[in-house]
Amino acid sequence: MGVNIRGRHFLKLLDYTPQEIRYLLDLSKEFKNMKRNGTPHRYLEGKNIVLLFEKTSTRTRCSFEVAGRDLGMGVTYLDPGSSQMGKKESIPDTARVLGRMYDGIEYRGFDQEIVEELAKYAGVPVWNGLTDQFHPTQMLADLLTMEEKFGHLKGLNFTFMGDARNNMGNSLMVACAKMGLNFTACAPKELFPAQWLVDEARKIAQENGCTVRLTEDVNEGTKDADVIYTDIWVSMGEPDEVWDSRIKLLKNYQVNGQVMDNAKPEAIFMHCLPSFHDTKTTIGAQIAQKFGITEMEVTDEVFESKQSVVFDEAENRMHTIKAVIYATLC
Repeated sequence: MGVNIRGRHFLKLLDYTPQEIRYLLDLSKEFKNMKRNGTPHRYLEGKNIVLLFEKTSTRTRCSFEVAGRDLGMGVTYLDPGSSQMGKKESIPDTARVLGRMYDGIEYRGFDQEIVEELAKYAGVPVWNGLTDQFHPTQMLADLLTMEEKFGHLKGLNFTFMGDARNNMGNSLMVACAKMGLNFTACAPKELFPAQWLVDEARKIAQENGCTVRLTEDVNEGTKDADVIYTDIWVSMGEPDEVWDSRIKLLKNYQVNGQVMDNAKPEAIFMHCLPSFHDTKTTIGAQIAQKFGITEMEVTDEVFESKQSVVFDEAENRMHTIKAVIYATLC
């Protein structure tokens, strides 16, 4: 029997089976080929979606807008100042109003409970563009990118370095467990993922013939890795005061040439972006002035190297999001 996820929400990968994730990845490949070949695919002509953004983004917004329009849909973007959600109108009321007008709702913002509540009341598919706990659309792009580079997913050794209890650390651990990759969180103990999620991921990993491990040792954590992944050290929405303590905690977990040399020769570097690999951003320049460091979670050398696939990941957000929209609406 084929996979059918029509009408489903896309809130976190914990809700999806490996077979359903595989279906979305294969569908993403089909859409990527059509996009590259200039083949029209306006399969959802006449439908409309709305994008609710409480946290700004370049890749998520552009991916959803281009994906929706390629599929023939109308797309409405609502920034934090354009919606009354949570201020003058409750989340359930907002969900029921938008569900009457749109065929699907994307949410990018703060607590996972918000997107879960939207899904409960909307009556149409709701897609998680990022919350503080999970980032499932990024996971599909990352899995697709790794499969393109290695030709397979199962058995790859994957290491995430940095704040392993943020939405990326959480989501990558689950994604790897679901798809058979050996996951390592390489981080200070204070920044390990929540134990309940580690336990759940290990149970899933056991079913799929892979492992989940946590280590503070950079040499051990990156040894023979196929993939080295990192993210910015302070997430959007966290106060600026966090930078001082986070830099002290994570300065030894920077992805640099030594880290990449410790991984396999064919290892790739991944990052969900944006990245502070130089001082060409306002924040990068401020951090350099205040703390005296010009490169943070990754050095410019690694970011710009042939091992870096960060812009392939960024493009793949569009193709995988298109697959999610199509599969849940068609």
